[in-house]
Amino acid sequence: MSNQSDSNIRPQPDADIIRIMDYVYRSTPSAPALQTAQLCLMDSIGCALMALSYDACTRHLGPIVPGATLADGARVIGTTHQLDPVKAAFDNGALIRWLDFNDTWLAAEWGHPSDNLGGILATADYLSRRGGELTVADVLEMMVKAHEIQGVLALENSFNRVGLDHVVLVKVASTAVCARLLGANKEQAVAAISHAWADGQSLRVYRHAPNTGSRKSWAAGDATSRGLRLALMAMAGETSIPGALSAPTWGFSDVSFGGNPLVVNREYGSYVMENILFKVSFPAEFHAQTAAECAMRLHTSVANKINDIARVRIETQESAVRIISKTGPLHNPADRDHCIQYMTAVPLIFGRLTAADYEDTIADNPLIDSLRDKMEVVENTQYSRDYLNPDKRSIANAVQVFFKDGTASERIEIEYPLGHKRRRQESIPHLQAKFAGALESIFTPPHCAKIVGLFADDARLHQLPVRDFCDLLATGKN
Repeated sequence: MSNQSDSNIRPQPDADIIRIMDYVYRSTPSAPALQTAQLCLMDSIGCALMALSYDACTRHLGPIVPGATLADGARVIGTTHQLDPVKAAFDNGALIRWLDFNDTWLAAEWGHPSDNLGGILATADYLSRRGGELTVADVLEMMVKAHEIQGVLALENSFNRVGLDHVVLVKVASTAVCARLLGANKEQAVAAISHAWADGQSLRVYRHAPNTGSRKSWAAGDATSRGLRLALMAMAGETSIPGALSAPTWGFSDVSFGGNPLVVNREYGSYVMENILFKVSFPAEFHAQTAAECAMRLHTSVANKINDIARVRIETQESAVRIISKTGPLHNPADRDHCIQYMTAVPLIFGRLTAADYEDTIADNPLIDSLRDKMEVVENTQYSRDYLNPDKRSIANAVQVFFKDGTASERIEIEYPLGHKRRRQESIPHLQAKFAGALESIFTPPHCAKIVGLFADDARLHQLPVRDFCDLLATGKN
């Protein structure tokens, strides 16, 4: 009798792959999700425009081979580049993610679902220039679905605990929605999604001390562009890998996930987009957002006594202790924006935390490392429980400063950062101001007014062809 592992009977596609495909083809997003998606689109474009000020980012943009542009190709936000859609997806994804300022999802796994916009926008733009009738409304719908796939898979599956980077979920989500945009039938979509799971997955090594580097800023662009590439391959007839997740020995679960199956206990709908977290105040890893906000509140009372500080106590969630608590030297901006001590020290000292504060010119100030050395980061178990509670989804931190003379500052505790669903209405004016400032860094005042006006007119925005929308965001069309 043959061993079961020798059987060459082709299985049915894994149920989790079918569920993703079914969701992409059947679901209609909720009205609140689409409204939030519009905010997310606005904010993501703003993040991309701000990243254009950083040479470390812009050196990755443009054709891989000099001069290899594509007539009627996809546009790259804020540039004159017009490229094949796969490279445009990389460029837009890298721009959106570069400053660690785009939206966030926190659960057993964390990530930034707007990373998928790189692939969505490039695909829709490319198709729109070739006679497709795609509009911004189609982009918003695919954003909701990509957010949902990435976020629901993150709820109970911790890829970082087995050393994998969360961008695996960007790749899976981008593959699914790009296949749908390309007009894939369900069989082709299943094939594309299966290849996303079978692909080699990125290690988290580039996000953690002592190996943190700038790859963490373009990894999402790489993942969303790879998702589009796999969708295009499936459209060209690439066969499915039906057991990509579950195959004994060789499948994703056994090879990359410690032998564990995926856990998906929530139906795909509009939950993630409705509950997404916006980074409003600080370009910083989200687990530290409330810590930076606490430090800002303490700044006026401690700024003149920095040298008198004996210690600083930061209470935080378990996830923050595990991924962004760092001692010792910080080697580059990518290191610093994933260090809770650095992101607390800067606002305590200067009363601000901007993308420029991660550069060497600021980091070389000896006060910062001196204050970092006096910090203790401890887990508050209630914060950890509330972080995972689906009815709360808080990201709490508390900061207190203790002085050498035995006195102490007030203990500042913040459970929900600006940008959380519970503070959504409070956040909107700040998001709009963030967007306006980003536009002003690239475009003329009349052009800025045109884009702001478009986002203020829902009906006109939603009906706009994607090609016209992307032209509006490109410097060559002003």
